[in-house]
Amino acid sequence: MKRGISVLTIAALIIVMALTGCGQKQETQQGAGNQPAAGEQKGKGFKIAMVTDVGGVNDKSFNQSAWEGLQQLKKETGAEVKYLQSKADAEYVPNLNQFVKENYNLTWGIGYLMGDAIKAVAEQNKDAKLAIIDNVVQAPNVASITFAENEGSFLVGVVAGMMTKTNKIGFVGGNEIPVIKRFELGFKQGVAAVNPNAQVTINYTGSFDKPDLGKAAAATIYNAGADIIFHASGGTGNGVFNEAKDRLKAGQKVWVIGVDKDQSLEFGDDVTLTSMMKGVHEAVFQLSQQLINGEFPGGKVTVLGLKENAVGLPEKNKNVPEDVLKKVQEYKDKIVKGEIKVETVQ
Repeated sequence: MKRGISVLTIAALIIVMALTGCGQKQETQQGAGNQPAAGEQKGKGFKIAMVTDVGGVNDKSFNQSAWEGLQQLKKETGAEVKYLQSKADAEYVPNLNQFVKENYNLTWGIGYLMGDAIKAVAEQNKDAKLAIIDNVVQAPNVASITFAENEGSFLVGVVAGMMTKTNKIGFVGGNEIPVIKRFELGFKQGVAAVNPNAQVTINYTGSFDKPDLGKAAAATIYNAGADIIFHASGGTGNGVFNEAKDRLKAGQKVWVIGVDKDQSLEFGDDVTLTSMMKGVHEAVFQLSQQLINGEFPGGKVTVLGLKENAVGLPEKNKNVPEDVLKKVQEYKDKIVKGEIKVETVQ
């Protein structure tokens, strides 16, 4: 039974869609990794870059996933890749403009918060090619990729609803913006579908880069009796994991549901129940490869959800029993078939 994200499906979907249709930079990094093997130099001479939002490239979440996608691109095609890390909103436009002025073939803005900056830079540089994750920018020289986070979050809500022992569950968000609201709404709906008696406490920290706020939010929710917290808060969520680990050391068993990546690989199986994964890595890799192939989908919007296996649980879920995974698959099938409509926000 398939339970994880299929990168091949994401790749196929993006390719099909393409064929049819005054801040100071804080940190810069060139792509590392092995040199591409002989015969894999199709991207040589191409320059592709990304600008992070305030979460930073080491957020253990979507910025990091995007950078890993570009590192894979360098390894497989020989393209030059680079990033600039933003420390504040005011740096988005200057960072994007730096790559545009340096004649990069494609510049990514990573995260919903980059939307206005991508729009401004695209309008001022109509010959430049840009792309964005988690937002839609209507411009002929911008490719937009969004995900149906509500659908994948419904499934981890099923896990939380079935596995809570206290009937108290938490959700920690970063900024209260549409992309994070989709996580919240889907999660609550999934919990309610299998456990209508469970209570879900919501806490928005207002930040994607403040682990201390995440730790404080988690402490408040755990203190109120919750035994599972789902976070969708980028680097702020690192603090949620830290709080869970501290409690485990003190003899209290609590769980965290990770986001964007399989966060058990970073924070361990002892506190990570599962994760709601998004195929950011593969989406960035594939669309960048399309550019190299002369198939840049400028002006198009790609939406990836359960049908495309672009969101959902990891392939391996050590802490989730087989009966719960079977129930997750049942709900996934119903959502894909349209039998269940998952609440969302635009």
